[in-house]
Amino acid sequence: MIKQGVETVSLPLDFSGFSEIIDVRAPVEFEEDHIPGAINLPVLNNEERAEVGTIYKNDQFAARRRGAALISKRVAGYLENELSDRDRDWAPLVHCWRGGMRSCSMAIILRSIGWRARVLDGGYKAWRSFLREDLARLLDTPNIPIHVLGGLTGSGKTRLLHALREAGAQILDLEGLANHRGSLLGSVGTQPTQKRFETGIYEILITSDLSQPIFLEAESNRIGSVHLPSDLWKKLPTGIVHEVTMPLDQRADYLLEDYQHFPQDPAHLTELLNELRRIRGNDQVDQWQSQIKADDWLTFTRSILEHHYDLAYRRPGAEGSVYQPPTDLIALPDANPDSLASAAKQLIASTS
Repeated sequence: MIKQGVETVSLPLDFSGFSEIIDVRAPVEFEEDHIPGAINLPVLNNEERAEVGTIYKNDQFAARRRGAALISKRVAGYLENELSDRDRDWAPLVHCWRGGMRSCSMAIILRSIGWRARVLDGGYKAWRSFLREDLARLLDTPNIPIHVLGGLTGSGKTRLLHALREAGAQILDLEGLANHRGSLLGSVGTQPTQKRFETGIYEILITSDLSQPIFLEAESNRIGSVHLPSDLWKKLPTGIVHEVTMPLDQRADYLLEDYQHFPQDPAHLTELLNELRRIRGNDQVDQWQSQIKADDWLTFTRSILEHHYDLAYRRPGAEGSVYQPPTDLIALPDANPDSLASAAKQLIASTS
């Protein structure tokens, strides 16, 4: 199909047929979400995109002229730098937000050189619609063997999940994709946008064998600032649950290893704990804050496990839980690599 003088292609699409996927949107758009594997070569930066958009509201012709001037200069720079090593057989897929001026302008220049540059019809907007529909289709696959790791906070579920991956199992690490451990104190840095989170889930599922077991942790429908796609959330109650346990002292040691950012910034932790006063009481929170002030991190960690996390845990199969009752118990003595590897191999053997 020819559109605005360039060849366009439509979704669904085998991206392997292109040398490269070039997202020409502004960096702020790319950071929000992008097609997996795409590189960002913005033809307008964030400020220029805003400038052209403002002009467009009053004078479309002036906006196109200004946009063309900026785009031409930017693409010329790419030809001399980022794209200087591409050979004559290079055949990229170019896209912007809707497959309009930005992507077509770049594609025309690339095609004039001799490269078979094609434009994604509908741009990122079409990709986003396709992703949501295809994600729903994947999750509608009947009888996906989903295996859910349940258990108290600090019982080693995340490390066991990673050990399963190292042993060759398929996993869906939702907390890893969300960059959050799913609780008030679970922040480990900047989280992805909701769109980027969903793209990460899709990228894993589309490359997975949905007839084989997929392991994940039991989660609520929200992990920090992002939420599970509704089709995935509806699928989790069908999963087979494996309850993971670990002695309290080992759980406290493990949690200290994984939350080392808190001893480095105790003021932030103290502020977060104030949000627990309503449900845990002033006396308990004051005690925790005293332990932090005294650098008694092991006592604090054990206490917050016993008197907050364990009290909040909703056992799979219990009233109010979306998960089925556990089918077995995985008793980890500790979170050492050998213990995790052994448990992972046993779990894979029992579910194959």
